[in-house]
Amino acid sequence: MIKVIVAGAAGRMGGRIIHMLEGAQGLVLAGAFEKTGHPAVDQDIGEVVGLPKKGILIAGSLAEVLPQGDVLIDFTHPEVSLENVKQAAGKAMVIGTTGFSAPQMGQIMEAAQHARVVLAPNMSVGVNLMFKVVADIAQILSSGYDVEIVEAHHRLKKDAPSGTAMKLAQVIAAALERDLDQVGVYERKGMIGQRTDAEIGIQTVRAGDIVGEHTVIFGGIGERLEIIHRAHNRDNFARGAVRAAAWIVNQPQGLYDMQDVLGLK
Repeated sequence: MIKVIVAGAAGRMGGRIIHMLEGAQGLVLAGAFEKTGHPAVDQDIGEVVGLPKKGILIAGSLAEVLPQGDVLIDFTHPEVSLENVKQAAGKAMVIGTTGFSAPQMGQIMEAAQHARVVLAPNMSVGVNLMFKVVADIAQILSSGYDVEIVEAHHRLKKDAPSGTAMKLAQVIAAALERDLDQVGVYERKGMIGQRTDAEIGIQTVRAGDIVGEHTVIFGGIGERLEIIHRAHNRDNFARGAVRAAAWIVNQPQGLYDMQDVLGLK
């Protein structure tokens, strides 16, 4: 059995990951932790996430539970995930955290030279298929269509645009041989002038309890093609993370994404 540790276990995603581990073939929850001082520390993880008692108390640090597991699943915050990947060197790790800065990404890439890491802004199977599809569409349509990305999430989400929207923009820019740093447009207001042919628009909506919606628009003259993914709940992300955890433990050291996990490359 693959022994799994869950970071941020009392949070929204941590709870759903623990639910998805119930009955998952070949995997078992071995440990769970939260930040020091969190009110859920020392409580039974099952009761905290709405399951029967599991006999596993939520720890107050990774160090307390790290020896118990084979793979760590982390959907927390950039600073926390970065510290965890450094501590978990030698273990396998699945990171679904978003909002990493360029320097932080560099540190993760460096740490992954001595670990096995799956890092993806979105663990959904459907979204990862979307990454592949929009790249193919962009190559076929080429420069004749304007590209716009619109993402919508719940009002509590802290980073913007979403990591998924940024990944969509990156794969489309790569397919079109454009530099996203030069052509990305993240807001429009006032007399901004005519849209350029090369720009890729990435727009953000934050409202209510929207789990996650991403729309890629390829706008041509006389027609428009839209590729849409809507997440109805967080279980698709959690299910993908569990799938990634089962996959990464048998891989060589290095940095991977969900495209690797799903065999889409």
